Amino acid sequence: MSEIADFLKDYRVILLIVLAIGSIVSISVLGIQQGLDLEGGSVIQIHLEHPVDQNTMNTVVTVLDRRLNIFGVRDINVRASGDQDVIVEIAGVRPEEVTNIVGTPGVFEAKIDNQTALTGTDITNVRPYQITGNQWSVPFTVSTAGANRFAQVAQGKAGQPVEMYLDNQLVSSPVLSEGLATGTPTTEVEVSGTAETREAAENEARNIQAVLQSGALPVKVNVAGVSSVSAELGDQFRTGALVAGLLAVIVVSIIIFLRYRIPLLVIPIILTSLAELLLILGVASVIRWNIDLPAIAGIIAAIGTGVDDQLIITDEVLKKKGSKGGKESKRRSATMRMRIKGAFFIVFTSAATLIAAMLPLAYIGFSRGYAGIGILAGFAFTTIIGVLIGIFITRPVYAKFIERFVQ
Repeated sequence: MSEIADFLKDYRVILLIVLAIGSIVSISVLGIQQGLDLEGGSVIQIHLEHPVDQNTMNTVVTVLDRRLNIFGVRDINVRASGDQDVIVEIAGVRPEEVTNIVGTPGVFEAKIDNQTALTGTDITNVRPYQITGNQWSVPFTVSTAGANRFAQVAQGKAGQPVEMYLDNQLVSSPVLSEGLATGTPTTEVEVSGTAETREAAENEARNIQAVLQSGALPVKVNVAGVSSVSAELGDQFRTGALVAGLLAVIVVSIIIFLRYRIPLLVIPIILTSLAELLLILGVASVIRWNIDLPAIAGIIAAIGTGVDDQLIITDEVLKKKGSKGGKESKRRSATMRMRIKGAFFIVFTSAATLIAAMLPLAYIGFSRGYAGIGILAGFAFTTIIGVLIGIFITRPVYAKFIERFVQ
């Protein structure tokens, strides 16, 4: 019992217990953010007309994010991918419902007699759209300068159409009333139109409201690609990953048992691997890191290296036990610590080479975006996190256990 008490008092064991409890609490409270390939959803790749600087890219991301929020889309993630692409991830929405709105530049212009009366920069407030039968309208307010310009252009032109363009497409052409043609500025304007059905009218009005409200994109864009994973397929991926993980634990346990045939060695190795899994998920929960298929592959790779490291430590200790059995206790303990230090030299060297190999992939993902090969950034980052947790937290605890209980 005193051996167990001494083991539990070790600061490395206490740290592991505290972090494990913290991970359980974090996962229970914050949950684990799942990628679209597990949750189901769509990824839309938007390509900019030309490369842009960081400030312009930030504006593009902000406008697109604002549009989707106005549009009512939940669970969205808009992020830059390099200097010419933007990735939009959405869950629970069909991509065809939002591709038009995210790929629309949003340049508004109102003309009377081919003269520009208003532009998008004049808009100060957009109010909720209105539907009457198959007709829709989106009222909005313009600035004083815009109202003055409109009054000057409209003066004396009662009965002529006010042609309202969105991205050079005519969306509305109401007739200029006599009241608006007197030269008196007004800040209240609306764009209106008719659709074939009430549902189509609502969709069109909602799109125009979102575009007017979010402002124009600073650069022309187009939708380069759309990929979708249904919620049902996501469930299949998640179930498949859980089954694969369970089978991996069983197979690894069998192999380790056949290797050592000592439950006292097999059980701690499996528990250490499960602790690493718990801590990795805890970190992902805290930093809101997406757990998707590449991340799951990274977790498996990290745990696999963890098992390798524990086998190295175990073999070193057992080698000592076979060659030095029968020596007096202090000499035996000192020799065991030296063996474990030698094993950890191998463990740290192996971890360093693995992290060095993963860093280029992580660099591509974080600096150039998540499209193409960049999606492997999730694999690289998760592997690095798992290896660091292993070499600094869980594997030292396993080594302490071996040192304390394997005599």
